[in-house]
Amino acid sequence: MATPLLSSLGSWAQTKRLKNWAGNLTFSTDNVFYPKSVAEVQQLVKKHSKLKAQGTRHCFNTIADSKDNLLSTRDLKSVISIDKKAHTVTVEGGIKYGELAPYLHKQGFALNNLASLPHISVAGSIATATHGSGVKNGNLSSAVTALELVIADGSILHLSKATDAEKLNAAVVGLGALGVVTKVTLQIEPTYNVAQRVFTNMPMAQVKQHFEKIVSAGYSVSLFTDWQHDSINEVWIKGKVGTDKDESGPEFYGAKAATKNLHPIIAISAENCTEQMGVPGPWYERLPHFKMGFTPSSGKELQSEYFVPIHHAVEAIQAIARLGKQIGPHLFITEIRTIAADNLWLSPCRNQTSVTIHFTWKQETAAVLKLLPLIEKELSPFNARPHWGKIFTMAPKVLEYRYEKLNDFKKLVAEYDPKGKFRNDFLSHEIYNL
Repeated sequence: MATPLLSSLGSWAQTKRLKNWAGNLTFSTDNVFYPKSVAEVQQLVKKHSKLKAQGTRHCFNTIADSKDNLLSTRDLKSVISIDKKAHTVTVEGGIKYGELAPYLHKQGFALNNLASLPHISVAGSIATATHGSGVKNGNLSSAVTALELVIADGSILHLSKATDAEKLNAAVVGLGALGVVTKVTLQIEPTYNVAQRVFTNMPMAQVKQHFEKIVSAGYSVSLFTDWQHDSINEVWIKGKVGTDKDESGPEFYGAKAATKNLHPIIAISAENCTEQMGVPGPWYERLPHFKMGFTPSSGKELQSEYFVPIHHAVEAIQAIARLGKQIGPHLFITEIRTIAADNLWLSPCRNQTSVTIHFTWKQETAAVLKLLPLIEKELSPFNARPHWGKIFTMAPKVLEYRYEKLNDFKKLVAEYDPKGKFRNDFLSHEIYNL
């Protein structure tokens, strides 16, 4: 299969290797270092001939694994500075969005987008183009205006939109190939409130006829389905208070307003989910689906996700619906959402506003690996691009075709890491086709 599935995070003083968040992957070495400063990162990079940086272990494949040495950015989590005039904040790469967001809010600022989970680190999220939702909202990587990396020789590389715009576009979604991201500067904006409403059982016919109107009905909109009926199980609409239309009616395109908070997987308690029922709250307490202090989603799961251009959304949804009976037994839920176009070299949204079809699978690896080629075949006419941190089986030659800047990216990597210090099995197979 194109994506190896064993991955591990350990603490270098520990005898028991750590796992990723979902528990499906065990990392391949016990040698894990936890630097507390950029200087320590530099020392470690100089010392070791093979090294891989890690964030918060939320990937489902081996993109952040190493057989040799791992460097965790867990303790690099400070806010360095906030420039209120330029509307930017500079943070250490290991900070989680759930840690940064309350700080920004207290300062009167916000990010334009957040992912479903606030538990993920800034550097790890941008490296894989992790996204969030909204027709007009770019993924988390698109907020980056500057990066600081420790590259293979231990020196520090600074890239910024002001002075190195194209190199920054290449490096932001860097897959960990260029070095260790130690600092990130993000664009921020004035803080805002969001109200979230949920509707249930939307007929699929409405999606086919009114897709763009439905996903444009709020600042961020998600559709959840298990593909077992000709309907969308739940529609989550997150609207900016005072800006977006208040979708507070009893119906929304044939779906009924929920009468209580719901989990995306309707059988699970909504205790871990962010507040719904139209109750306004700060952006960072509504844009994610899950609260920072709780275990998100279902926990023990696998995930896959594919990006297609928004003009193919309905065709792509219909294509997956045809596989519904095969998918159903192995699926918890599918989420359908949108992300604005960007110009980042390895972003799945490069030059295209995209719709993603996201699968949260039961932890049935063999069955999922049999299903993914079928799904990828159905989505092939739409040039679907996979999420870099989730499970996929597309051949490297397909990735090279669909990510047009991939060969240019490899040339840039050769410039900063000529001996492949940061290359691991995932990069060797998926990017270099070795």
